[in-house]
Amino acid sequence: MGGLSVLREIIRQLPQEDILYIADQSHVPYGRRPLEEVRDYAVGITEYLLSKQAKIIVLACNTASAAALKYLRQTYPDVPFVGMEPAIKPAAETTKSGAVGVLATPATFQGELYASVIERFAKGVTVYQHTCPGLVQQIEQGDFDSPVSRKILEEALLPMLAANIDTVVLGCTHYPFVIPLIQAIVGDQVRVIDPAPAVARQTHRLLEQRNLLKDSVSTGKLQFATSGKPAFLKSFLERIGFPPAVVNRVRWEGLRLVDGV
Repeated sequence: MGGLSVLREIIRQLPQEDILYIADQSHVPYGRRPLEEVRDYAVGITEYLLSKQAKIIVLACNTASAAALKYLRQTYPDVPFVGMEPAIKPAAETTKSGAVGVLATPATFQGELYASVIERFAKGVTVYQHTCPGLVQQIEQGDFDSPVSRKILEEALLPMLAANIDTVVLGCTHYPFVIPLIQAIVGDQVRVIDPAPAVARQTHRLLEQRNLLKDSVSTGKLQFATSGKPAFLKSFLERIGFPPAVVNRVRWEGLRLVDGV
């Protein structure tokens, strides 16, 4: 479900584009799986999207980006990919206290991409990290504000607040769904960075650079597919404000993603 936070922003910035959204719900959560396993899933989904004539692929998942983005770019050099990169750079550039909090999955923190971002942009800044165990599962269930979700976030954020952070970086695409709860815990003086707008801008830039932008004033076609339960994804979409949608079923045959019931 996490990538839907990115999808909303891509639709806002690129309303004319046709989009196929794949939710690999049968394997959620990615964050606690080995990176090699997540990479295999990313390859299977990429092959499926390319079979549907995708002109650009957005990995709307920090864990999948950490596990597979570099490999996918090497394996499919003619395909433009947009990945998720924890927004350490804007956080480090704007922090006044010199202390920044990052919320992400274990796999994201373990990836080369995160290590590279920290090395390049976090000099002179203290970065506090937390994996928020259980939060992805809560959000997948549509729980954005229960006492359980609040407790998970308080355990992550209160020690960071005690360490004088003034910025929280969301390093998981699920977490923007609980921004109101995060903001309620940290207060208005702490900035919460949602990566989705930057990802949508990069998607626009790459399409424009390659002359791939759809030349149309009409709204693009939006399709959804899930490897989990279509009714569950459909219900989630309606809860977060999407109009009623048809959700198709895809299934895994080994590491190959195919259409089917």
